[in-house]
Amino acid sequence: MVRHMRRICPPFDSAGYLEKVKKQEQALADWETPRLKKRLLLSVGLLLVLMYFSMGIVMWGLPGGGEAGGVVGLSAAWIGIIEMALAAAILYINREFFTSGFRSLLRGAPNMDSLVAMGSGVAFLWSLYILICEIILYGNGAVSASIHDDLQMHSLHGLYFESAAMIVTLITIGKMLEARSKGRTTNALKELIKMVPETAEVERGGEVLTVGIDFVRAGEIVQIRPGERIPVDAEIIEGSTAVDEAALTGESLPVDKSVGDHISAATINKSGFIRARATKVGEDTTLAKIIDLVSDAAATKAPIARTADKISGIFVPAVIAIAIVVFTVWLFLGKDISFALSRAIAVLVISCPCALGLATPVAIMVGSGVGAKNGALFKTAAALEQTGRIEIMALDKTGTITGGNPKVTDIFTCKGVSEDELLDIAAAVESRSGHPLAKAVCEYIGSTTRRISDYEEIAGGGVRAFTWDGNKAVGIAGGNAEFMRQNKVREEEIDQLSNETAELAGRGNTSVMFCKGGRLLGMIALADSVREDSREAIAKLKELGIRTVMITGDKRQTAEAIAKEVGVDDVIAEVMPDGKEEAIRKLMEQGVTAMVGDGINDAPALTRADVGIAIGAGTDVAMDAADVVLTGSSLSEAVRAVRLGRATLRNIHENLFWAFIYNILLIPLAAGAYTALFHGWTLSPMIGAAAMSLSSFCVCMNALRLNLIKL
Repeated sequence: MVRHMRRICPPFDSAGYLEKVKKQEQALADWETPRLKKRLLLSVGLLLVLMYFSMGIVMWGLPGGGEAGGVVGLSAAWIGIIEMALAAAILYINREFFTSGFRSLLRGAPNMDSLVAMGSGVAFLWSLYILICEIILYGNGAVSASIHDDLQMHSLHGLYFESAAMIVTLITIGKMLEARSKGRTTNALKELIKMVPETAEVERGGEVLTVGIDFVRAGEIVQIRPGERIPVDAEIIEGSTAVDEAALTGESLPVDKSVGDHISAATINKSGFIRARATKVGEDTTLAKIIDLVSDAAATKAPIARTADKISGIFVPAVIAIAIVVFTVWLFLGKDISFALSRAIAVLVISCPCALGLATPVAIMVGSGVGAKNGALFKTAAALEQTGRIEIMALDKTGTITGGNPKVTDIFTCKGVSEDELLDIAAAVESRSGHPLAKAVCEYIGSTTRRISDYEEIAGGGVRAFTWDGNKAVGIAGGNAEFMRQNKVREEEIDQLSNETAELAGRGNTSVMFCKGGRLLGMIALADSVREDSREAIAKLKELGIRTVMITGDKRQTAEAIAKEVGVDDVIAEVMPDGKEEAIRKLMEQGVTAMVGDGINDAPALTRADVGIAIGAGTDVAMDAADVVLTGSSLSEAVRAVRLGRATLRNIHENLFWAFIYNILLIPLAAGAYTALFHGWTLSPMIGAAAMSLSSFCVCMNALRLNLIKL
């Protein structure tokens, strides 16, 4: 008798799973936004003072200049020195642009920071040169004092200290908005981590102990009350309830669970008290694997992202060359150095390819998170991208289109064989097999006391072993007709059941024959019901323009009957596991091919396909071989995965399009190419910096729209 008392065990093991989860959560925390916010506030405060001197005093005549300032009036030289000091302070606050940009430039691989650093740095150095020249000019007495003040005040209009400071400040605004948007892209992963239970109620030594999740061991009995989050993956051994699995599958309706059913960590027990035996704990739970998969996918690069990186690698040096050409051309056309320099700086700043660099990774991060919420786990960014390109989807029959839980429907015995004898041998030979058909046979017949040895399972054929009749070992086997022939059953015996076999196959049933000592005993027919949503899911795949193909080891008649029922386009039947891989290879020649399966025999095909998709209720081998794992057992989740893949790919294309269009339109404007055509249209470096920051922010916000799609 278990005494129901609650005892708290010692603190969590620092090296345990929960500690790892806490570290993951800390790693996802948005440390960048607060740091950039502090940097921005300092920059803006100094910039406002700088703008008062550069624009308020010099351009608008506000108090502080030599003519109107009286006692506190400043000379033009001092105004220039103050502007320089303020700009230098702002550049120092934002020195990361310069350390990163010039380091990359010296390595011969300039990046987006290189453009910002060059644009802002050139503006500052040019202004410093003008200021020094003016001070030296006055100090040498090259001009009379009567005209000097007018000359120096006029020269202040040629300083770009405020532009240099404004460029880095505006781009810091963009960086902060970008960091905040990126922080939102990891929200799905943060929510998953927050769902990790910290404690569990475990039965030990006749007591119920409340222990840290790191202390629960596989095989222990846990108790879960209504309203509590399930702490581990487990199998119910007492009670029944409804479980909210929305956290893992995206399904909003609770699922009824009773004795023998599997429950997953982080799902919620909605109604009844249950006792369950832990099957997977800590890092082995479904939730832990989901967190790892989503995290890994966000950290990888999609092929399209590598293309963008290559373009950026060519683009940045090209922009630097364009800026030099623009500067040279305007000087050649007779413009002064100040105008030519302004155009070159504007080109450098407006061309910063931040938006291009963000176009793919932010969309991948958001897409992976949305997939996790909706029961589709993408192992890599490439898997998410390829899922959006699927043209052909190959589907395993048993466990994918059908429920994988066949039931015995008919029993046929040969002449001179009793039903009891057939069932006795069937139970013995199938007792060690994990195949769904074998399990169904044993479930129908029950346990057997018959002893067997030398058990062997032949993929795509059947099972065989030896049993004893007294002291004599006799070979027994169960499988298809061809397997019976391999076990020395005569053709005329197999022909006795040919009519029944054909009729059953036409109805979509599967037949398993059994023999003993080379003599056919009879046949057991089984039917595997089609999953409730398979027909609808296949129809939706067709609506998406995807060709569906069913691949199975079953007889063609059986396979075609199931295919007709669910609406599959083509059938490839009677194939061995290696035959499935070969079939996928041929389909890949016709278009981007996905394989959906759940069994060990599907692993070669899952690995071979452009996209391997494993049903969540399948074997660990299948899930390891796949690129995408569906947390549920429904084909509808495969449809969701395709829709999400296409939406993500479309979002990436939109981001890349706007990033390129932005540069195509604004680089000529920054260079002054529209000056004659549109009566003096130009783009100042400050406005260019603001536009560049806005483009990066827009790309991030467009990626976040993926959170709104209906799958």
